[in-house]
Amino acid sequence: MLTPTESTKLIPAAALRGFLDDVFRACGMSEADAATVAAAMLEADLTGSDAHGVFRLAGYVRQLKRGVFNPRAKISVIERGPATALIDGDQGLGHVVMTHAAKLAVELALATGVGWVGAKRSNHAGAGAIYAMIPVEHGMVGIYGAQSSVLHMAPWGGTEPLLGTNPLAVAIPAGKEAPVVLDIATSVTSNGAIRTHQLENRPMPEGWVMNRTDGSAITDPSRINEGTYVPMAEYKGSGLSIIIGLLAGPLNRAAFGRDVRDFAAPEGSGEPNVGQFVVALDVARFLPLETFKAEIDRHVRDLASSRPLPGGEVRVPGQGRVARRVEREQTGVPLSTVLLAQVDEVAKSVGVTPLSARS
Repeated sequence: MLTPTESTKLIPAAALRGFLDDVFRACGMSEADAATVAAAMLEADLTGSDAHGVFRLAGYVRQLKRGVFNPRAKISVIERGPATALIDGDQGLGHVVMTHAAKLAVELALATGVGWVGAKRSNHAGAGAIYAMIPVEHGMVGIYGAQSSVLHMAPWGGTEPLLGTNPLAVAIPAGKEAPVVLDIATSVTSNGAIRTHQLENRPMPEGWVMNRTDGSAITDPSRINEGTYVPMAEYKGSGLSIIIGLLAGPLNRAAFGRDVRDFAAPEGSGEPNVGQFVVALDVARFLPLETFKAEIDRHVRDLASSRPLPGGEVRVPGQGRVARRVEREQTGVPLSTVLLAQVDEVAKSVGVTPLSARS
C-alpha cells in the first residue's frame, strides 16, 4: 500500500474517478459500463488495493485498443437454475462482468437462500473484495474466486507455471464494526505488487519469486520472467490455487492450466476465456440478520482487543479498509510519480485531459 512521500502525489478521489470514466468512454465503452469500471477501480485505490486501481489502466486501455477486451460486451445468461447461473461475459472488462454476476447471485439468494454464479469469457476484474462486498450490502455473505488470466505460479514441487495467483475474497456483514473482508492471492504476494516493483524498478523482497532452474530467489524485477511466483504457505497455497482455478475454470467452461491464454499474448494465440465465480449466502436463512451482525461485532472486538505481540498489532481482515477509505477520501489517493506519468501518457493516447492537470 502506498503512503505519501516525496515520490508520490495525492490525487483527489473525484478527480481520479472522473479521469477513469473519461478514459473508458474514450475507448468506446457505454456511459454505464465506463462508470462501473471507474467506480470499481477507484474503490480499489480508496481501500488500499493499489495494484488493482489506476495502476491497471495502461494495460486495460492497451487491450481495449487491441480488441482483446470488448468495450461493448453483451453479457448473457446461458444456464440458470433456482440457485445457480452461468453467464457469458462476451470478453468484456471483468469489472462489468463480475458486477453483473454478483447482482445476479444476490437475486438468486433472495429467492433460495444461496446464489452461485459462474462466468466464462470474462477478463481481469481488479480487487475481488469489490464483488464479495456486493452481497454484504444485502445482508449476505459474499465469496469471489477467479482463475487468473496469466499463469505465474508452478504447482508445489514443480517449475512449470501452470497456475495463476488465483484470488479468493470473502466478505461477512457486521453491525457497528466494519465487515470482515479477506481478499488474498494464493501466491506470497499478488501479481500487482510484483508489477509495481517492476514499474518503479525497485528490488523485490526475497521469497516472492524463485528461479525456475534452481529455486533460488529472484529480487531483480527485470528478471521476473525467469521465475515463478512462490505460493503462500508452500503446498497449501498451491493446492488452494488449484481448487479455486478448477471451480472458476472448468466448472464454468472456462480456461485452466495449459488452456489459459495470456491476454497480452500476440494475436492468433487464441481468445482468453477467464473464469470467475461469485457466491451470495443469505444470512437470514440461518438466524436473524441483526443477531448475526451483533455476534460478528462481538467476536471482532474480542479478536482486535486480544493481547498482541510486543510492539505488534492484532489484525482482523477488513478492519483497516474503512479507515483507509475515510483518509483517502479526505486527503486523496497516493500515486507514485512514475505511475502518474504513465497514466498521463494513456490520457494523451486517447485524447482526454491528463490526470495531473485535473488535480
